[in-house]
Amino acid sequence: MRHVFDSGVPKNDRTGTGTVSVFGYQMRFDLGDGFPLVTTKKVHFASVAKELLWFLRGDGNVSWLQEQGVTIWDEWADENGDLGPVYGVQWRSWPAPDGGHIDQMAEAVRLLREEPDSRRIIVSAWNVADLPKMALQPCHAFFQLYVSDGRLSCQVY
Repeated sequence: MRHVFDSGVPKNDRTGTGTVSVFGYQMRFDLGDGFPLVTTKKVHFASVAKELLWFLRGDGNVSWLQEQGVTIWDEWADENGDLGPVYGVQWRSWPAPDGGHIDQMAEAVRLLREEPDSRRIIVSAWNVADLPKMALQPCHAFFQLYVSDGRLSCQVY
């Protein structure tokens, strides 16, 4: 955060509140030391964990989140609770050219097990064809998994 405060550039954003940004800056966290939460604001960790589980379910409707007491996506949902093909839908059911679907998470797990040295273990939420159908486009476009000396790393873009 110090780097952003010291070197960041004020920019306008879609919310109208503004932001301070640094392009392409990389931060590293060893999860063995704990989960890296921003300490400049309150973060409800249980909601973060449930949101990730919701993504992993492949869901694009807020009903499951609401059943879990999580309302962070409600303002973007339509009257039926639908958000369109957001993160989880892309991760678990990416549309294939043949009309089928690709489960990117299952493929990532398969590669981690069978080809852990692969540099192509990537999961994307940035499906250009589906962006107009999403209630909120991805902030985190994709992530890459990398194994070195039996240790798993994840880079989020």
